[in-house]
Amino acid sequence: MERKDFLKNGFMAALGFAAIAPLTSACKKESTDGTSTGSGTCTTSPAETAGPFPTKTPSSLVSADIRSDRTGTPLTIKITINNKNANCAALAGAIVDIWHCDKDGYYSEYGGSGMQSANFTSVHFLRGRQVTDANGLVQFTSIFPGWYSGRAPHIHVHVYSAGGTSLLVTQIAFPTNVSDIVYTTATNYYTRGKQDTSNTSDNVFSDSLASELATVSGSVSAGYTLTHLITVAA
Repeated sequence: MERKDFLKNGFMAALGFAAIAPLTSACKKESTDGTSTGSGTCTTSPAETAGPFPTKTPSSLVSADIRSDRTGTPLTIKITINNKNANCAALAGAIVDIWHCDKDGYYSEYGGSGMQSANFTSVHFLRGRQVTDANGLVQFTSIFPGWYSGRAPHIHVHVYSAGGTSLLVTQIAFPTNVSDIVYTTATNYYTRGKQDTSNTSDNVFSDSLASELATVSGSVSAGYTLTHLITVAA
């Protein structure tokens, strides 16, 4: 099954991996506590699918620098976690897992199938786990992700409580103007050109972009910094 077919059809898979949320339809919006999602008020961030390439053993990938051998435009990722149930105060001690594709649109831990032809089943690049500090902040060193057909550029995030209870699986979108610069001028990215799916037509972000769009600053030469706020009900 092609990735684009998974995304269109909301394919369900029983993965059987520990500490991974069940896959849900990529088009389906969920709420972790029954409240509406949105920006500008103390509401939970949108819940999204973890698939089709969730991290298989996230607890073994405690790392701030998740690049491994992947090359690309440098990206510093700063994610702040707030707690809706504490008037959106910073949530210290939360466990945050992230994962995203490389500059060519490939994920580690998967491959050799119709979903992803390139086989990276034995490596773990661009996946990592950190614990939020007193300000609810985690930071990762990575590269600007590429794109693959049917999806806008994105980062997956899974937030757990300090005790390991799943609080939220969500995704982060990139500003199109920044993505366009990277994909048309940065070394090796321009071989594929601009993304084929916009944020507004993406089946994850189309109805929740205001809540999931990151702030990204910097340049191709100096690298970029992404900042984003995620609110959970802990």
